[in-house]
Amino acid sequence: MTASGIIPQGNSRQGTAALRKILAEPGLVAMPCCFDALSAKLIEQAGFPLTFMSGFAVSAARLGLPDAGLISYAEMLDQGRTICAATRIPVIGDGDTGYGNAVNVKRTVAGYAQAGFAAVMIEDQVWPKRCGHTRGKAVVGHDEAMARVRAAVDARDEGADILILARTDARATDGLDEALRRVEGFQRLGADILFLEAPKSEAEMRAFCSAVDKPTLANLVEQGETPVLPPAELEAIGYKLAAYPLTLLSAAIRAMQEALASFEAGEHPQDLLDWDSLREVVGFNRYYAEEDRYRSD
Repeated sequence: MTASGIIPQGNSRQGTAALRKILAEPGLVAMPCCFDALSAKLIEQAGFPLTFMSGFAVSAARLGLPDAGLISYAEMLDQGRTICAATRIPVIGDGDTGYGNAVNVKRTVAGYAQAGFAAVMIEDQVWPKRCGHTRGKAVVGHDEAMARVRAAVDARDEGADILILARTDARATDGLDEALRRVEGFQRLGADILFLEAPKSEAEMRAFCSAVDKPTLANLVEQGETPVLPPAELEAIGYKLAAYPLTLLSAAIRAMQEALASFEAGEHPQDLLDWDSLREVVGFNRYYAEEDRYRSD
């Protein structure tokens, strides 16, 4: 938003520049993940400098379905466009596998850049992909994984104003050595941020961060495959970004379930946000100020 207005301005090029600055500065950055415009606004209002649009969370919130390749490129792009327009902090978008071959990957990267994302994640799973911390994953061959990232980097270099976050899920299917081989290859191809999904121990997390010299991302799923370490420990290991993809979604579901249980019991839910705060969060006070600005005397 502008300082005085209600209409979202989005992030576009300023988001990419801001993300580059964040990546260049020292220290770990915690990154709660969003799933819609409201959750993105709350993350910004809480003071976080960036966020990530979680595919798991978007599939759950938009479709009520699991993260198993059921949501389409168009649906993710539409959700992302709304999220990017609602906040001025950089947003990283989950681009899944790129939704096809290398040419599809280039289209996905260009589309995410046009939507306002500061970075897009491209992964090496077989489509339909799955959440990285669930069973049944499979990855494409090494050469195809490299081709996807090469296409994403080419799209960036050919004019898409966006950074490339390259992810491998090979730890679960081919072992740690192959996963490290892949992220090292992604680095050589020019990916901006690297992501080895679901390492199973602190030692594996250290091996990943030691193998590359680009910014790295830790994906911290509560009760998932990877240890949820404190931020100070993640920074000491060498991570730059700490993503919390499901924390806000889980908290929202729990709060709604508790409110519904109160209604079912014939009671009114307690511990709700007060009316004044609710209006402020969604922007009514700014709306009123903007309305007054154009009111006829």
